[in-house]
Amino acid sequence: MSSKTLHELAKFGSGLVAGDFIANAWIAYMGYYPIEMWGWTFTSDIVLPTLIFDAALFIILVHYGWHIGKIPALRERSYLMLAGIIFGVVAVAHLSRVFFDIDLVIMDWQVPMWLSWVGVVVITYMSYMSFRLATRMKR
Repeated sequence: MSSKTLHELAKFGSGLVAGDFIANAWIAYMGYYPIEMWGWTFTSDIVLPTLIFDAALFIILVHYGWHIGKIPALRERSYLMLAGIIFGVVAVAHLSRVFFDIDLVIMDWQVPMWLSWVGVVVITYMSYMSFRLATRMKR
């Protein structure tokens, strides 16, 4: 697919995302929540995360579609450091879930505590390897 086609699709997508943002804000303002659609129940708790996601996606699509500014290239060392930091934060979140005995429910599924232990081990290793690779690279 050509670059011009991708830019046009980004422009079209930004219009769809703007429409979704306006529709969600209007539905929340009018008090129409909860809504059931295709077997899913949407409550007013979903409004703020949806609006934030729509706004971020809109900014990205507008930026790409209309060539607003240049995105600086991220060096590999910086990318590995950033990945290590993100993995570390996620590992701490899993560890705090284990230590503070926080229940986690995704839809109707109760996430078992042993899964967070596995997450702590795997994600801590990923964070360690990201930092290790980043420090071994030349500046």
